Amino acid sequence: MAIRAKKLQPAKTAAIEEAKKTLSEYPNYVFIDYRGLTVEQITKLRHGLREHNATLKVFKNNFARVAFDSLKNDAVSEYLKGPTAITLIKEDANEAAKVLFDFTKEAPNLVVKGAWVDNELYDAAKIEAFAKLPGKKQLIAMIMSAINGPARKLAGTLQAYVEKLEKEGGAPAAAPATEAAPSA
Repeated sequence: MAIRAKKLQPAKTAAIEEAKKTLSEYPNYVFIDYRGLTVEQITKLRHGLREHNATLKVFKNNFARVAFDSLKNDAVSEYLKGPTAITLIKEDANEAAKVLFDFTKEAPNLVVKGAWVDNELYDAAKIEAFAKLPGKKQLIAMIMSAINGPARKLAGTLQAYVEKLEKEGGAPAAAPATEAAPSA
């Protein structure tokens, strides 16, 4: 639960409202500890996330707690301890998580704390397993390939049959066109 002061300063109120507005635009979040990362590494990470429709933001933990509380999501407060950056994800959360876990190989200081994905709280192990799954676009491509395979095989078989008939000298039998005989 966030600590609420009796009299908030206008700057803090504005910062909380801005955090609330930003957080409400995204349904999925991954919480990371960015301690020890250089500015260049963070910039590179942000570019990688941007390619997957995600962004990396740093809020004051207390402001983020208040914003999440007002969004009826106080379950994530356990991840808002210490230096925390929040990866805000619009869609394909596992693709953004995959970018984060791939980046930990390059920057071992980056620690994924947990996530909030599709209204469910994920710990670090669960989000890592989730990141290993294929993304939505990859799954659609796999399904389309599975659907398209038999049709492609049938078309190839029919084409081979037509070529075989042409090679043997006989064209595929077509229905003869009937013409009306001219009346004399």
